[in-house]
Amino acid sequence: METRKFDIAVIGGGIAGMTAAIYAARANRSCIVLESNITGGLANSTYIVENYPSCIKVHGMELMQKIREQVDHFGVAVEELCEIVSVSLTTQPKRIETEEAVFEARSVIAATGRRPIYLDIPMECEQIHYCAICDGSHYAGKRVIVVGGGNSAFDESLYLRQLGVRHITIVEVMDRFFAAQNAQDALLGCEDVVARLGTVIENVNTEKGKLVSAILRNKVSGVEETIPVDGIFVFLGQRPNSEMFRNVLTLDESGYVIADRDMCTNIPGVFSAGDINVKQFRQLTTAAADGTIAALMADRYICGL
Repeated sequence: METRKFDIAVIGGGIAGMTAAIYAARANRSCIVLESNITGGLANSTYIVENYPSCIKVHGMELMQKIREQVDHFGVAVEELCEIVSVSLTTQPKRIETEEAVFEARSVIAATGRRPIYLDIPMECEQIHYCAICDGSHYAGKRVIVVGGGNSAFDESLYLRQLGVRHITIVEVMDRFFAAQNAQDALLGCEDVVARLGTVIENVNTEKGKLVSAILRNKVSGVEETIPVDGIFVFLGQRPNSEMFRNVLTLDESGYVIADRDMCTNIPGVFSAGDINVKQFRQLTTAAADGTIAALMADRYICGL
């Protein structure tokens, strides 16, 4: 199997990982980005970004494409759809094995981000989605359920209405919604939107492999209702993509990496950045800042400083 050597290997190609790669390249360090999907991370599925400096309003994927262009401009190697088999972070050089090659690096930056929490129902169904931008256009003129009561659920619901979805039932397990009030006002004031608080999806019904209805259960009364539905969109939050680092890096009880303010982990030469870290705020700007610090610290580590 081919072995490729770099100064810095970045695991994860979201905004934290790509920012780290840009700074590594500017420090004249050879760098590779290893991404299990396509670069951009969760930001690719964000309909509108309005809080990133220099962009009054921009589609998440467009913003990520611009950052990827900058990564390419600096000549950073990028491996997408890359399945990592194992990591050895305590050795020197550090070693990352994929299905195609082995990558050795003097320093590693973990920037694997988070993934959506999946809907817990006993039946698999192809009409359950986690990205309105990716799959919403198929539901113009149809009925959908949106699961979740935070900003993502409400923002994506407004986007689904823009796509022409005929009716939305928004389902939240708690007794209130947590989205910004202006988003709640904009969505819940629509005649084609109904809300179900304190409610969960108990199960779904299909016919010939297609979703036809969902069974909702009120958690307080126990009363169940069956409503017709063509698709379900789930926005229940995210969990860290830290499985490959378990028993290697120090994680908190939720699986987030515990790093200091300089993005240093418990292993010398291994840094972590972005949403995978224990932190109070998770935004594109904070992820980019983490990536910056991680790359600069990786450069200092290689220099022996």
